[in-house]
Amino acid sequence: MRSAANRPAPRAFAPEFGPRGELRRKIGESGRAHLDRWLPFLVLHRSADPADSLARRVALNSPGYLIWSPDEDEEAAEALRAITAEMRDRLGPIVLILVEDAPWRKRQDDAPELPPFVVRIGASGGEAALRALDALAKACGEIEVDLRRATVDSAAEPGSSDSADGVEGAGEAELLRMTIPPIYRDPEGRPYPRLTHELAVALGDSLLRAAAAFMEDGPAGAPPHYRALGRSAFLAAALHADKKLDSIARSYDFLLSLTPINAFEAMHEFIEGQAESAPSFRYRPLTVDPDTAKRDLYEIDLTLIEDPTLERLLCAKRRELDYQLTMLAARNTPGFRPASQLLYGAVDPLLLGDALAILAAAGPGAPSDGDSVGAEEIADAARALVERYRASDDRFEATIEIRDDVAGLLVSGHKLMIAGGSRVARARVDPLLAHEVSVHLLTCCNGAAQGLTIFRSGLANYEGLQEGLGVFAEWAVGGLTRRRLRLIAGRVVAVDSMLGGADFIETWRLLSSDHGFTGRAAFNVAMRVFRSGGFAKDAIYLKGFRKVVDLVAAGASLDPFWLGKISPDDVEAIEELLLRGLLRPPLFRPEFLDREDTRRRIAELRAGLPFDRMIDLE
Repeated sequence: MRSAANRPAPRAFAPEFGPRGELRRKIGESGRAHLDRWLPFLVLHRSADPADSLARRVALNSPGYLIWSPDEDEEAAEALRAITAEMRDRLGPIVLILVEDAPWRKRQDDAPELPPFVVRIGASGGEAALRALDALAKACGEIEVDLRRATVDSAAEPGSSDSADGVEGAGEAELLRMTIPPIYRDPEGRPYPRLTHELAVALGDSLLRAAAAFMEDGPAGAPPHYRALGRSAFLAAALHADKKLDSIARSYDFLLSLTPINAFEAMHEFIEGQAESAPSFRYRPLTVDPDTAKRDLYEIDLTLIEDPTLERLLCAKRRELDYQLTMLAARNTPGFRPASQLLYGAVDPLLLGDALAILAAAGPGAPSDGDSVGAEEIADAARALVERYRASDDRFEATIEIRDDVAGLLVSGHKLMIAGGSRVARARVDPLLAHEVSVHLLTCCNGAAQGLTIFRSGLANYEGLQEGLGVFAEWAVGGLTRRRLRLIAGRVVAVDSMLGGADFIETWRLLSSDHGFTGRAAFNVAMRVFRSGGFAKDAIYLKGFRKVVDLVAAGASLDPFWLGKISPDDVEAIEELLLRGLLRPPLFRPEFLDREDTRRRIAELRAGLPFDRMIDLE
């Protein structure tokens, strides 16, 4: 560290704000000023130990902050004067929020008492500052991490620390101060990673609530929701991390890598051999080295994103990609089945009960009347539907392919693949395309229009609801036949059988002998479930459908789920990102939702149509 005598004199700070108030400038060697846009608050933090400071992390997660070290006091004071002068001229009253770490003291490893979880806060200024203090006290008092709830001491003096010395140059700004207890440090002073992250997110959220309260009587008023005050632009670090994750995700096709290329031939051999020998499946060579991809995956530093919500979404996606790569590495080995269960979970008793009830209540249904269509006609109908979407906006990108190395219909990214040997009842074409085009391809195109590619490729755990929406689309257009619903229920039973230790032949016999599936239908279900060593995904269709039905029946809107490929757990984050302007409403809405018969069915569901009545459609 250079002495004061050896440091060059600070240059005059002349901020160059963007059109919305954007600013990002270094302060000395380690400090920085950042403004996302014009907002009437600024978070300040001064630290001699930036690497392990939780207060610094809280500041970095804020939409506007100034951080610096003691060696940079003069530069920081100059920057603060210039920034706050411009803020007051444009916005009127402003509040400065000082965040700092309470001193840490070494304690014994076996100390029976944990350090006190007391957040100290204070304020100076007028009514707006006191209102913000009350909001901060309430928000901090609701924080619970590691099974501990915070207590709040609101008697702190905002200007009684070294960290506050530099704010004297900020003129008439009102002040808030928050001191963070060192409960996130171990007995040697090292941060607990998970606890540090959770506490940083919770405290940052509390500051936004305080800022919203401060703004209530200001010129612009408070936002509709305090989280609308969060970042409204992606930092380069977030865009870079998203691009790297997308590059890794696109380096392999997960479903195609796990799908047999000889399913049709294997079925004929199995049926002709009287189901006495389990089929032998062949697969495409992997296009990726899972170990190399995992190394690249964890070289992405998500801590640089400076946005807790985005960091959480990207962390979850990285973990899901990790699980997928583990499955690819374990393909056709005993390790594949437990790896699959790690990603998709087991079949819970309620889901299995639903599946068995459907199989018992819904007989095989009427056989096909012979009016069926092949792959070419399905492809033509799919292209016609795509063109209808493109007529409203040419950003609906989709490729329709007929292939001999897939079974049935399969969507991967912007591509709909149709098995060359496909043959379905003509009445099933509309429901199938409502599922594949108006859900899977539509959400891919909507996700591609967002600022991050993760919404196109899918947030973590999106598949369950995505498939549930697809099945719901089939029901909404009047095409969820008893035969189709039995197939979805049979997949649940097959997954439960496989996870319970049954082999292919035992599961095939369970479906064909106990539940009335034809030999070929039972084979196709068992093939999907036993591919690559035991694939637990197929239980999510019924599970996701039940979830969507419950949401719609309760009056919830499905609008957030058309924006991209997301899971129900992400709805709150999506709504926040929409408020912050980081996401845009969907470009495309499923055309079937505007059909009169779809509206009638949804109205009946919301009026109390029970789930078991939804299968009586033929």
